[in-house]
Amino acid sequence: MTYKYFPHTEDDLKAMLNRVGIDSVDALYAQIPESIRFRGDYKLPSEMCEMEVRQLFEKLGSLNKQLTCFAGMGVYDHYTPSVIPQLLQRSEFLTSYTPYQAEISQGTLHYIFEYQSMMTELTGMDISNASMYDGTTAAAEAMMMAVAASKKARRVLIAGTMNALTVKVMTRYAHHQGIDLYALHIKDGVTDLEELKAELAKGDVAGVMVQQPNAFGIVEDYTGFAEACHEQKALFMMNCVAADLAVLKTPGEWGADIAVGDGQSLGIPMQFGGPYVGYMCCTEKLIRKMPGRIVGMTKATSRQQQVGNEENGGQRAFVLTLQAREQHIRRQKATSNICSNQSLMALFVTIYCSLMGKQGLKEAAQLSYAGAHYLWDELKKTGRFQLVFDKPFFNEFYVNYDGDVDALYQRFIDAGFLGGVRLEGGLVFAVTEKRTKEEIDNLVSLVPAP
Repeated sequence: MTYKYFPHTEDDLKAMLNRVGIDSVDALYAQIPESIRFRGDYKLPSEMCEMEVRQLFEKLGSLNKQLTCFAGMGVYDHYTPSVIPQLLQRSEFLTSYTPYQAEISQGTLHYIFEYQSMMTELTGMDISNASMYDGTTAAAEAMMMAVAASKKARRVLIAGTMNALTVKVMTRYAHHQGIDLYALHIKDGVTDLEELKAELAKGDVAGVMVQQPNAFGIVEDYTGFAEACHEQKALFMMNCVAADLAVLKTPGEWGADIAVGDGQSLGIPMQFGGPYVGYMCCTEKLIRKMPGRIVGMTKATSRQQQVGNEENGGQRAFVLTLQAREQHIRRQKATSNICSNQSLMALFVTIYCSLMGKQGLKEAAQLSYAGAHYLWDELKKTGRFQLVFDKPFFNEFYVNYDGDVDALYQRFIDAGFLGGVRLEGGLVFAVTEKRTKEEIDNLVSLVPAP
């Protein structure tokens, strides 16, 4: 049977069937047991006009409950300037794929180059790749990168204060790569430097990864961590919330060799968990171990110069560089399968950072910080909350509640608030620049009196 939107004719189908040596489409499925084949009619609705389809989806959309978000732990409700979706929908961006043909991909290569430049400035590192799938897989790739760089060591130490979802992804990667992943213990909400030194002294450590701010929102002091790692020939890796680096000390300033994280905090909507964009930056000496694409800038060999017209010669040109590192070139020798990714989301981040500028990024981070501390001050006044760890925090904090946490959480939802993330009997609240004083006050007013 032919279908209206399928291009194949009956002759096309016969030619394909003859090519594979069968006489009918049904023969393709002959090995599928009859007991599991569906023989009924599909429950498809009657055809609709455009207006009816729109009404249907508006009705379905109205079933969703929109909540004011005070949750975080890796995904944050930051503001998205309205111009970004409009620019992303331009056809040259939506239809572009991997830019291997530099001659016809200058636009794509240019914005990736700008993305890389912005990420190196944000992290204080030397080199950035053309982004990763998300923050969790970026962390796993950094782990494998450290092992590949060490050549012999197979152990990687990770802070116990890292996000549990990131650790879960790293654990799965480590299992299949034969990497021994060891989680350092939590001491008063932060990483214990003395335990780190003791584990490093045991040897066979390729790298150490910590998180900033950590999973509890605490801003950790990593003084001495890089030195301890480097003394034992191990790499120091940091997993950071991208937006927070606008005001916090950068991985480069901490002496990190590799910086990774998720770029979702740079204006990307939460959108049910993705797509997001992972970033990866490193020192120049590790560039050949870095997975994924790297875009470089060069000067064009000008055709105008060859014909005697030199005024337009030497223009900037963008190219994929050091491609021998990549999986599609190295194949069996590659340490990573990252070869392509959602560079559309890297464009998203590039436009966001361009619109915000350095000052805008700082102001958004400062508003988030101020909002979180105002929320904590107000919660503390209720007499029902206590910080689990009394440490400096940024825009996220972990508290215990002296009542029924589940009942309080549901109370928030019923009133239209996503009141934090439940964690081991407590709540982790996050505040971004989108949250107003009125919203914070309304959330706190829902807390029952003692």
